Amino acid sequence: MAGALVPDKILHEVNELWASLGREAHGEGGAGVLRSCTMTLVVLDEAAEDAAALGETLAALMPEHPARAISIRLRGATESALSERVYSQCWMPFGQRRQICCEQIEITAADADLADLQPVLLALAAPDLPLILWCRSPRLAAMPEFEAMADLAHKAIVDTTAFPDAKAALRRIADQAARGILFGDLAWTRLTRWRSMLSQVFENRNYLAQLAGIRNIAVTWGGTYEALGWYMAAWLRDALADAGVRPSVSVKAEGTQSLIRVELAGESFRVNLRRESDRLVVAVGDAEYCTNLTEPTDYLMMREELGIVRRDVIFERSLASAAQLANAGD
Repeated sequence: MAGALVPDKILHEVNELWASLGREAHGEGGAGVLRSCTMTLVVLDEAAEDAAALGETLAALMPEHPARAISIRLRGATESALSERVYSQCWMPFGQRRQICCEQIEITAADADLADLQPVLLALAAPDLPLILWCRSPRLAAMPEFEAMADLAHKAIVDTTAFPDAKAALRRIADQAARGILFGDLAWTRLTRWRSMLSQVFENRNYLAQLAGIRNIAVTWGGTYEALGWYMAAWLRDALADAGVRPSVSVKAEGTQSLIRVELAGESFRVNLRRESDRLVVAVGDAEYCTNLTEPTDYLMMREELGIVRRDVIFERSLASAAQLANAGD
């Protein structure tokens, strides 16, 4: 049981880690070590996933979002066999001699231990700082223990592109968000550049004057990008409704390749957005504009999400609308 994990013992190991780092830094004639923490980041993941890749992502995030990182790796429906280890993540800013370090705690457990780990997490969380929960597994996000943990967090982050049933996933997190849980979804984060580019189109007064003539929104998605399709359609529908425009909305699937295409159309005006390799192409009438758009990594998306620890009313409205659109025909 989780009683084998004693928070005081783990925190003692954390303090010993810092004492050791300090001795090493000063003993080598260095400028010491600075302890940095702006939040607690709890990562919920499958033990079978690549721990090294996750470690690289966390290491890249720490300089911009230093955190006490607590990684919980679940081994499935096995016998309870809890274990933990404490280590540090350090970096040296360019031109400085002093290291900056964050502490990391890794806990390995069985599924049955998850409920018992919740009070342990509260005891281990850095005091008076936000607690962010990042769930990297669709299986774990569907467990009732996840919702209980998310309810304790300032923000819970998921990625609905990884869920086998995007409609059910959107409906579930929309219901949980309506009950007060603050969510982030990396599927929505993938659309940041798309939404920005489309907004820039209508900064042109001539194009803005055509807004009222838009009659159709068509979003096409492929592969694992179904959630992106519903999010984009919902965001466009709501944004146009705010301007008094109410076009028809179409969301359809196309093939197995991960893709998304967007079209706004009226009688004499048409806007298209599509991805071509590492470029985002925006076509307005006969004119085309291109911008670089590399495939976002977990690091890039989490860097953006960790910068938002308050309510994002646009995302919340789009989440509710996307769930409504996606499940309207069910």
